[in-house]
Amino acid sequence: MAKIIAIVEDDSDQRNNYVDAITKKGYDVTAYRNRSEAIAGFENEMPDLAILDIILGDEVDAGFELCRELLGKNPNLPVIFLTERIAEIDKISGLRLGAWDYLPKPISLNYLAERISSLLRINTARIKSDGTAKSAKMVGEMSIDQEALLVSWKEQPINLSGTEFRMLAKLVRVPGHAVSYDTLMNATMQSLVTNNTINTHMRNIRKKFESIDPDFDCIKSEYGYGYRWASKVRT
Repeated sequence: MAKIIAIVEDDSDQRNNYVDAITKKGYDVTAYRNRSEAIAGFENEMPDLAILDIILGDEVDAGFELCRELLGKNPNLPVIFLTERIAEIDKISGLRLGAWDYLPKPISLNYLAERISSLLRINTARIKSDGTAKSAKMVGEMSIDQEALLVSWKEQPINLSGTEFRMLAKLVRVPGHAVSYDTLMNATMQSLVTNNTINTHMRNIRKKFESIDPDFDCIKSEYGYGYRWASKVRT
């Protein structure tokens, strides 16, 4: 059964181009012009992945509101922001909401299709794993499975986006060793990445661990350089 991709874009030409390109890749695509149309559509059918512009008509933050609504219904849903708003504060806001990716316009339609495929593969691997981690590596109290893209802390699952997972995997590759901002930027596989963007990702990762363990403190900042994973030994 084909995966359902939702696109929310108020520019008709761009919307049609996205629909055509993604449909040719074998996906079912549902497109909406504005936030109210999208909300009504999501009540009837939730997508497997959503692509959101931020400015929709007269609503300058409509995409952010839609992201909150979608992740409220399905916290594991991959969400991509595709927008002309490329200011760092906007990107940070999108990441804090839980978006999996933040892409600037204009964009190559082939690249967009590849990003969709990549995020869907990540989500499918998680669903098929059903919480198991057959090839997991233990790093202190953390279990990380790079095949199933799963992370758990003290045997409790941590729901990370694909970008967050790649950054964490890079961070714990050699526990105790500092990892530079440049290395972490490369791990995101995104454009428009700055040190502040990395800091935002790291804050999000920390918060997800702290929601399970308020005493979590394994992610250490190396001022001006990057981050380090200070692993704790099980007792």
